[in-house]
Amino acid sequence: MSVMKLYPIPTGTLKLDGGAMFGVVPKTLWSKTYPADENNLCTWAMRCLLVDTGTRKIVIDNGTGEYHDEKFCRLYGLNDGEDSLGKSLGKYGLTTDDITDVILTHLHFDHCGGSVKFNDDRSRLIPAFSNATYWVGRNQWENANHPNKRERASFLKETFTPVAENSQFAFIEKEGELFPDITVRIFNGHTEGQVIPFIRYKNATIVFVADLIPSAAHIPLSWMLSFDMQPMVTLREKEDFLNEAADNHYILFLEHDLYNECCTVQRTEKGVRIKERFELQFFNHQGHSKDFTKGH
Repeated sequence: MSVMKLYPIPTGTLKLDGGAMFGVVPKTLWSKTYPADENNLCTWAMRCLLVDTGTRKIVIDNGTGEYHDEKFCRLYGLNDGEDSLGKSLGKYGLTTDDITDVILTHLHFDHCGGSVKFNDDRSRLIPAFSNATYWVGRNQWENANHPNKRERASFLKETFTPVAENSQFAFIEKEGELFPDITVRIFNGHTEGQVIPFIRYKNATIVFVADLIPSAAHIPLSWMLSFDMQPMVTLREKEDFLNEAADNHYILFLEHDLYNECCTVQRTEKGVRIKERFELQFFNHQGHSKDFTKGH
């Protein structure tokens, strides 16, 4: 019997323009599902995942980090509330030094900024996970170091250069098993070489969907990010993945959805749509449910 345990790791929130987050979908539609403030800004979670396999402690993504100046925090509405990477790990008796592996789905700053922290005298940034191997897609690494002009603002080199200088990166060259019960697949629509982890857990498959499907509101095919570098590729990737998820009863772990932590999907006359919404702890307690294990 597997000793694997999964825990959500909230690292805070950020604010991003609703129009940018929903692309060509009119505000009259998306605002009914995901509200915006008077400045058209929506609040988004940065919900990461801790995977304790018994022999490894793995963190998937790590938020924006806590080293930014006041101007940056104000620009993105970074919260100063209770949630942070350190506090969330601390709930399970862990610090960043206990983490053996960090899987970065991609290197946009809201997914990898927690990779670094200030040293003791705040003179430079150093790797936040001192004992971990950081895993990232090879193509994403190349893309982040040689970004196109449109995507350049999403990559902050200070979030990954100290890790590289400390020789802590390992590169995912192809799809397949990364660790026992954890496989990775590569999706290129949002950004070249985005890595999506598939985790076999309690007789089900939990997928950390990252920016392939940022929130439950993004499940309809045309509801896509304006940030996607190749929107037609995203469209194909989403359609294929969502049909697969419906057929195989995958659990989608939602990184950016402020209101929904996990969901399942089903085929309908209108396409694939939400079936159930729930927190990961519900599945931890009800993982024997036929709804989650059917077909396995």
